[in-house]
Amino acid sequence: MTEAILLVGGKGTRLRPLTVHTPKPMVPAAGVPFLTHQLARARAAGVEHIVLATSYLAEVFEPYFGDGSALGLHIEYVTETEPLGTGGAIRNVASRLHSGPDEPVLIFNGDILTGLDIRALVSTHEESGADVSLHLTKVTDPRAYGLVPTDATGRVQAFLEKPQTPEEIVTDQINAGAYVFRRSVIDTIPVGRPVSVERETFPDLLASGAHLQGMVDSTYWLDLGTPQAFVRGSADLVLGRAPSPAIPGRCGDRLVLPTATVAPDAKLTGGTVVGEHAVIGGGARVDGSTVLAGAIIEPNAIVTDSLIGAGARVGARTVLAGAVIGDGADVGADNELREGVRVWCGAGLPAGSVRFSSDQ
Repeated sequence: MTEAILLVGGKGTRLRPLTVHTPKPMVPAAGVPFLTHQLARARAAGVEHIVLATSYLAEVFEPYFGDGSALGLHIEYVTETEPLGTGGAIRNVASRLHSGPDEPVLIFNGDILTGLDIRALVSTHEESGADVSLHLTKVTDPRAYGLVPTDATGRVQAFLEKPQTPEEIVTDQINAGAYVFRRSVIDTIPVGRPVSVERETFPDLLASGAHLQGMVDSTYWLDLGTPQAFVRGSADLVLGRAPSPAIPGRCGDRLVLPTATVAPDAKLTGGTVVGEHAVIGGGARVDGSTVLAGAIIEPNAIVTDSLIGAGARVGARTVLAGAVIGDGADVGADNELREGVRVWCGAGLPAGSVRFSSDQ
């Protein structure tokens, strides 16, 4: 198995304002664009050739990764002119693949952080003789996901939409977003129209008698679709809870990139990342957060489980908890912003204008 397709065309609407200027896979996690972690893990598993299926802000990928040689890969780029869905995107890049009809092609989504044993998934695919193999993971509450029940041998029995009642929860196994396709199966996906592998391709294959195999791997798995999940994933990479060979430094409680400036009495904990040329002021406390390039955290600010966009400023004594501050935003001193708040790119918030508690 030497080829892979990465689906990186989504608009990342749930992550806005992080994705206003940056496609979701290029938002930095643990100091580098998230996509870097996926590419490095694929290379470590033996993948040599990767095709990126791009769409939204497609022009930013190639200038950063080039031909992939810096990562030991050969990377090609295919851009959709109109959104084609997961299945349509896979079919749209098929002409760039070199594999023979029966050879395996790895496919994974550009927003999943996982500890999946990629080689084990490919081995499962080859040993079972499957047409498509799926990485499945077990979740505590499967109501937000499509369910994938399997028989005792791991063969997929059905694809069930998000369960609405307790009786519909027949398994805790969900589709975890990584697949191995027999190359010839990719050519059966319709050309030139939107296709969902989850809602169309997989159910149709199952109905036609194709062999779909599931492999349960319940190591680390996180869908980075929301700002809170993205911040958590970045922190978990820094803390060593999520595996990646691409972290630009040693795992630990903090990751400070070389050109950042951190005051001696500032406290960084919980997997916090401080990006290039960012500044952390005296007495500031930053826990479990991501501070992107050029951002400024002024003295005695308290930032918890938050993401501070590139070039943004957080004023002195301001308290952030579970907040997202867009690129270039300016949050004045003595504000208090809590769970779920999103300050848009370039927005300005005057000093002391928003609080969740008394100013005393």
